[in-house]
Amino acid sequence: MRRRSAEVLLIALISTGLSACALQGAPSFALFGAYFPDWMLVAALGILAAGAARVVMVATGLAEVIPFQLLTCVSVGVTISILVWLIWFAR
Repeated sequence: MRRRSAEVLLIALISTGLSACALQGAPSFALFGAYFPDWMLVAALGILAAGAARVVMVATGLAEVIPFQLLTCVSVGVTISILVWLIWFAR
């Protein structure tokens, strides 16, 4: 009996996570007649921002001063991605 209650509780907890799914579909935008997911554009902008951060660090000499450059560039990319998502796509 106790095992059955635990199973029911587990199923109820798992199904609450599914309640956020919407019927309207994935967020997307039209580009050249095709629909692309929003996250693809946000990810591409984040990758470009991380690359730009690396170029700026090397050009200014910060690459020799800042430790953990990969983590720094990834952090810049993620920050830009989140900001773009919040400003442009958050409805």
